[in-house]
Amino acid sequence: MTQSNLTLSILPDTFAICRLDQDAQIPDWALTGGVFSITRTRDELSIVRPQRNVPKETKCERGWRCLKVEGPFDFSVTGIVASLAVPLAQAGVSLFVISTYDTDYLMVKEENLDQAILVLSEDGHKVTADG
Repeated sequence: MTQSNLTLSILPDTFAICRLDQDAQIPDWALTGGVFSITRTRDELSIVRPQRNVPKETKCERGWRCLKVEGPFDFSVTGIVASLAVPLAQAGVSLFVISTYDTDYLMVKEENLDQAILVLSEDGHKVTADG
């Protein structure tokens, strides 16, 4: 598989990307079911969750949609994220990336989802609904 013919699936949820203080405890709402990502650095605690699970008062960027790159991929494969990020950047579509052991997840703002699908499709990638 080359980086020009990746398959991505659109996850059904709308996500929030949240920021908590670096020393905050991981809240219970961050750990329940579904897709989520938790990253702690010396500067912050970052949590990505379906936004329906995030309390309203939490500092977040809401309204993100997620495209899963269908993997898994060996760690020796290079250029996967670049092959997706470059055409999106050239089209002015901002993204947030989560990488896991098996694959990558691209987050784009909900209002940019149709444009992202079009850009990625025109670049040779296949985008499908999750399911």
